[in-house]
Amino acid sequence: MNIAVYEFAGEGMQRVFENEKWTVGIKNWKPANDVTGIDCLERHNKTDELFVLVEGACTLVYANEEKNGLVFGAVHMQPNKVYNIPAALWHNTITRKGTKMILIEDSNTSMNNSDILELKEEQIAELRSLA
Repeated sequence: MNIAVYEFAGEGMQRVFENEKWTVGIKNWKPANDVTGIDCLERHNKTDELFVLVEGACTLVYANEEKNGLVFGAVHMQPNKVYNIPAALWHNTITRKGTKMILIEDSNTSMNNSDILELKEEQIAELRSLA
């Protein structure tokens, strides 16, 4: 038996380890996660998702559904802290070039139990102001 080592240096996210219970991914900056590229939120309806900022800068943006529409919020991540995105919370990451994060989630998380919400221009502007 040996110790396995995983890495990913490309743009975006790649799952680097997966078993029947959980997945670990490395998420790096990509244009769609830049403050100029953000245009949607996602949610995982059945599973939480964890992020750890390793290097760079990331703002976790999120939205709660209320009677009058979405209410946006943001958390500016600090390195080496674990951030939990609860199941069903609309969210996305806004990153800068050079950002690297670790992502941990249930191995059953997929687009079959997740949703994407395309944002309107005024919503995008609000998220950009929070970042």
